[in-house]
Amino acid sequence: MGVDIGGSGIKAAPVDLAAGEFLAERVRLETPQPATPAAVAPVVAEVLSAFADVPADAPIGITFPAVVQHGITRTAANVDASWIGTDAEALFSDALGRQVLVVNDADAAGYAETAFGAAKGVKGVVVVTTLGTGIGSAIVVDGKLVPNTELGHLEIGGHDAEKKAADSARERHDLSWQQWAKRLQRYYSHLEDLLWPDLIVVGGGVSRKHEKFLPLLDLRTPIVPAGLRNDAGIIGAASLAAARPRG
Repeated sequence: MGVDIGGSGIKAAPVDLAAGEFLAERVRLETPQPATPAAVAPVVAEVLSAFADVPADAPIGITFPAVVQHGITRTAANVDASWIGTDAEALFSDALGRQVLVVNDADAAGYAETAFGAAKGVKGVVVVTTLGTGIGSAIVVDGKLVPNTELGHLEIGGHDAEKKAADSARERHDLSWQQWAKRLQRYYSHLEDLLWPDLIVVGGGVSRKHEKFLPLLDLRTPIVPAGLRNDAGIIGAASLAAARPRG
């Protein structure tokens, strides 16, 4: 099972780990406001209760918009600040009565794109970015995830990159695709100069409109839209949970 917790919605679906596809239609509920730990945990339980046919011992992976170290959320993006320092894995395990894995949302998406999507079979360094309210990032090196990179917060021109180049900035400032592409150009050029990746994958909801902005970028690195679109988080969370040794 994969669960994707976002600032506006909590989504879940059972995942076919061989194919990287949903086994049933995704279920979504609104994220409670304020999105405190005590408010979010029962909604996750409610979303999962919609899948009565899923075996009780099926691994559960949960994405969260934060740096996650050993199950503890160290930051809080678009959710309540009370998440900072929370043992999220213990919280959700208690709420669900079973062991779970909690992972950064962009890391889950990056893992899924490497296993099943646009980066499948790519050797070397792959950078996966998710363009949305902020900019999420994942680095995968020869198929191995480097967690919690937070490359959306690179400082470019004295500004936090995601404040200028996230999809929310495009909407907030009513930018044309060409205007936004200029900001993306600066961001991705800086990114490739730092990391020299072999491939950049662009995800997030706006990736379904990739033909409007990706062709406007001039990079030495191949840059492609995410293959799994917004399903990547759920698929990646489920895959990572299944891969973790049980104990």
